[in-house]
Amino acid sequence: MDFLTCEISGDDPELKEETGQQGGRDLPPEFCHYRDEGCEYAESCLACPFPQCIYDEPRGRQRWLKDLRNKEIKRLFHGGWKITELAPLFGVSQRTIQRALNGEKENNNQTDTKQ
Repeated sequence: MDFLTCEISGDDPELKEETGQQGGRDLPPEFCHYRDEGCEYAESCLACPFPQCIYDEPRGRQRWLKDLRNKEIKRLFHGGWKITELAPLFGVSQRTIQRALNGEKENNNQTDTKQ
């Protein structure tokens, strides 16, 4: 590419060389220096208890924590707690508690229709 073409198109040939990729391909694994630092749930990715990393999906950690909270809400509700007692315990509104409890009914209805 000559100077005139670079100037018109706005391409900078020096920037293309600094990307670190060889011909548009990724580097082989032996040239990558990856440190498996894990997360707050496991010391390394290989020791993770989850079948799929919760950070791979958008809002994966948030969804996992919310599902865990909803399971605990259902357990306590079936154990005799009232909605008005559960809301301040979890720091959410009564409507959120009702949504968590109704989610169980919706999931049961979906599995019944599939069979």
